[in-house]
Amino acid sequence: MISPAPIFTIHAEVGEIRHFGQTPYGERRVIDILGGRVDGPRLKGRILPGADWQIVRPDGVTDLQARYAIEADQGGRVLVTSDGLRHGPPEVLAALGRGEAVDPSRYYFRTLMRFETADPSHAWLNRILALGTGARDKLAVRLSVYEIL
Repeated sequence: MISPAPIFTIHAEVGEIRHFGQTPYGERRVIDILGGRVDGPRLKGRILPGADWQIVRPDGVTDLQARYAIEADQGGRVLVTSDGLRHGPPEVLAALGRGEAVDPSRYYFRTLMRFETADPSHAWLNRILALGTGARDKLAVRLSVYEIL
């Protein structure tokens, strides 16, 4: 079961896609996570730099592996590991690739999230799994993050 309301939302600013070519696993690319904000009833803070390592598989599915950190407004830092998938109709993915605004209901973008922190006030994050439902903008990613109960 997933909590009915997000525990927080993420607005992550991202850089341009860096392409590394066709590897044995698919088209490899890396997108820098530059910063952003986390806002919600249980956590508020800023996104610290990281990266999203992606593989576009032969079936058109993008396999996402993001690693970054959150610096909470009250202090403390939280490491984030996010593994997800994004896919949709070819014309929708092409529009996203051109940086066009696309309604997120037209494609699938989900990510399983784990957290790690030494900060006692956010230790609850060490004990949960979360599901992020996402939207991709030209230079940003937006996630609504729900605790899996």
